[in-house]
Amino acid sequence: MGHGHGHAPRSASGRMVGRLWWAFGIAAAFMLAEFAVGLATSSLALLSDAAHMLTDVIGVGLALAAIVAAKRAAGRPNRTFGLYRAEVLAALANAVLLFGVAGYVLFEAVDRLGDPPAVPGWPVLLTALAGLAANVVSFLLLREGAKESINVRGAYLEVLADLIGSVGVILSAVVTLVFGWRYADTVVGVAIGLWVLPRTYLLARRALRILFQHAPEKFDVTELTDRLTALPGVVEVHDVHVWTLTSGMEVVSAHITADGESEPVLVAARDLLEHEYGIEHATLQIEGPSYKCAPTW
Repeated sequence: MGHGHGHAPRSASGRMVGRLWWAFGIAAAFMLAEFAVGLATSSLALLSDAAHMLTDVIGVGLALAAIVAAKRAAGRPNRTFGLYRAEVLAALANAVLLFGVAGYVLFEAVDRLGDPPAVPGWPVLLTALAGLAANVVSFLLLREGAKESINVRGAYLEVLADLIGSVGVILSAVVTLVFGWRYADTVVGVAIGLWVLPRTYLLARRALRILFQHAPEKFDVTELTDRLTALPGVVEVHDVHVWTLTSGMEVVSAHITADGESEPVLVAARDLLEHEYGIEHATLQIEGPSYKCAPTW
């Protein structure tokens, strides 16, 4: 009987710290500008965009805090996986914030339907253009990391929502200036709120899958078990568990019954997991045909 362990896992979002700091600074600066102009002009569209940018600031801040916490916890003997799950909690918190902002915008829009306030177009337009430029920069900074890290993806989705929101605010300001339609600002505010909801739902679902330790999406555990069983020298594979510790960090544990030496089976299994499935951390227990595995709970 033997055991095999893969390489130590690495966090995908840890590689994006520099870009996250840039996105944080940009979002904080333009959030303050949008809140100031939105309050001064009573623009619901601009205030909703500023609120979304507030979630950018909080969300990117949470992402950075989670990465720092995970790094500080790494290496401590009583925290064997560090605090990598803090990154997933940050992503879930981002989703909750976005749900709250969308709900506020929709509630405020309904309240304004009867008597929408007159919103001056030029201050809103100029502020929205500046916000759009800021969001484009942040979007480009985070786009690469969003493919690997759910933590970075939470901040990325908020920036993307703000980018679309800034375009909507620009359209509402143009309509207000050209046609004088007072409902343009309210309609755009509602559209921004509705646009972000399905994306927020997907983010929350991904975070909850990780927290509940489900197998990664589109990962076929049965196929993995069959491929391990097909390796030379393997009689049976059981007690297979696959879960995500944090984005880009999948973990596998399994019991493998072998009919010969354990070392060749360990090497073949680790090679399959690392090169075919991209899983670098695996705990594999090799058992002889006569070994009776204790039940798992």
